[in-house]
Amino acid sequence: MTKNVRVRFAPSPTGPLHIGGVRTALFNYLFAKKHQGTFILRIEDTDQNRYVQGAEQYIIDTLNWCGIPFDEGINKNEKFGPYRQSERKHLYKKYANELMASGHAYYAFDTAETLDFHRTDHEAKGKTFIYNWHNRLKLSNSLSLSAEEVKAKLDAGDDYVIRFKSPHDETLRLKDMIRGDIKIDTNILDDKVLFKSDGMPTYHLANIVDDHLMEITHVIRGEEWLPSLALHYQLYDAFGWETPEFAHLPLILKPTGKGKLSKRDGDKSGFPVFPLLWKDPKTNEVSRGYKEDGYFPEAMVNFLAFLGWNPGTEQEIFSLDGLINAFELERVNKSGARFDPDKIKWFNHHYMQEQHNDELAEIFKNQHSELAEIDVNYIALVVGMIKERATFVSDFWELSAYFFEAPKSYDEKASKKAFKENTKDVLAQVVSIINSVEDFSVQNLQTEIKSWIATNNIGFGQVMMPLRLALVGALQGPDVFDIMFMIGKVEAVKRIEKAVSSI
Repeated sequence: MTKNVRVRFAPSPTGPLHIGGVRTALFNYLFAKKHQGTFILRIEDTDQNRYVQGAEQYIIDTLNWCGIPFDEGINKNEKFGPYRQSERKHLYKKYANELMASGHAYYAFDTAETLDFHRTDHEAKGKTFIYNWHNRLKLSNSLSLSAEEVKAKLDAGDDYVIRFKSPHDETLRLKDMIRGDIKIDTNILDDKVLFKSDGMPTYHLANIVDDHLMEITHVIRGEEWLPSLALHYQLYDAFGWETPEFAHLPLILKPTGKGKLSKRDGDKSGFPVFPLLWKDPKTNEVSRGYKEDGYFPEAMVNFLAFLGWNPGTEQEIFSLDGLINAFELERVNKSGARFDPDKIKWFNHHYMQEQHNDELAEIFKNQHSELAEIDVNYIALVVGMIKERATFVSDFWELSAYFFEAPKSYDEKASKKAFKENTKDVLAQVVSIINSVEDFSVQNLQTEIKSWIATNNIGFGQVMMPLRLALVGALQGPDVFDIMFMIGKVEAVKRIEKAVSSI
C-alpha cells in the first residue's frame, strides 16, 4: 500500500458510545497502525436536536481507556480542522452549489404534506414512493419549474432542499474491501437530500466533503451505511474526486444470534453494552460500563477484535501489537458476529493472570475498607495465590477473606463431611505439631504434619479436610500449608482451637 493511509472514526455525540462503535473505532485503529497511517477522530454533530452533553468527552475517554487514542482530531494535531462537523457548516453550501452548477443536483420545493400524500397514494396502490427519475418532473423542483418560478420561490424564502440527481438506466459497479464487487441499478435509487434551506447539510454531503478535505483514504464503517455506498460513490464521481476505498463491517448480533445487539439486550441479560459507565444528563439514568464492571481494556480489545474478524489460525490471545500485525480487512466476515458475554469473561480471566499482583492488590485494597490497615505487599502475595480462580478483582474478597479474618462460621455441608468423632483429637495433635515447628515455613510445616500422618497411619483426608475447614470455613482455597504460613503460627493455632471447641 503506497499511499499514506488515513482513516477516520466519525461518531455522533448523541449518547454513550455503543460497543459496536468501539469495534468500528478499533478496526480503524488497527488498519491505520498496520499501514503506518493516521487514525482521525471527527465528531459528526450536525444534528443539534440529538446532541447530548458529555457524549463527546465520553467518546474520547473510551478510546483512551481502550488504548486506541486518535492521532488527529479535536485539540490534537489539527492538520485539517475543525474536527466538529458543526464548526464546518460554512463549507458545505459551496459544494452543494458546485453540484447544482454541474447539473448533478437540483432545488426541490415539495412540502412535507405533498410528499406524505404521494407516499400514502403509492402505498394504497401497493407501490413504494421513490423520488427520482420516473416522477421528478411531476413534482415541484428546479427541473420541472421554469427558471423564473425557481427564482421567485427562492426570493420569497420558500423552504427547499437540494437533492442529488441520480442517473437513469445505469449500472454502478462498486467495490467493498470486505464484500467484494457490488452492482447497483440506478433506476432503484432515490434522489437523496444533500442540503436544506436552514443551511445544514445532510449526513451524505457533509460526510463526503469532510472525508475529501481530510484526505481520508479508507472508509471503514458499519454495515448500516452500506445502502449509502451507491450515493457516496456517485458524489465522489460528480465532484471529480478520487474515491476512497470502502469497507463495511458486519453487525454485532444479540447473544442469540438473531437481530442487532441493543442496550435492552444487555439490561435483560445482565451485561453492559457500553465501555464506560454513563449517566444520562437528562434522565439521570445510569448505564453500566465494562471498565466499572471490572474488565481490563486488553480483554475488551481482544474480544472486540474477534467480533467479525479472525486471524486464520487457532490463536485467540493477542496483544494490541499482535492484533496490529495480524489484522487484515480481507479477513473480516460479511455475516453478523454474535456477541457472547461469556467469551469476554474468558478473555478477562486470561488478562487477570497477566496483571501484576501489586497493581491488582492496590485495586483490591481500595475496594474493601477491611483491608485499609493491611500491608499491600501481603495483599499482593494473597492475590498471587487466588487470582487464578478469579475473573474480576471483585471476586477476590470471596476467594481470600480468610487470609485477612478468621471464619465466622463453617460450611454446613462441609462440616458434616469433615468433622468426625476423632476430629477433635486429630486437630489437637496438629496444634501440638504446629507449635513445635520453630522455623515456621511452608516446607517445614508440610514435612512435619505429613510425616506425622504417615507414621500414625491416619487417612490424609481425616486431617487435611477438617484442618482446611478450621482455617478457611469451607473446603476451598490454595494449599493448606500456604494458608497457615500466610496467616502465621499464632493465628493458625487460634483458628484450629476455635474449630475444635465448636465440634
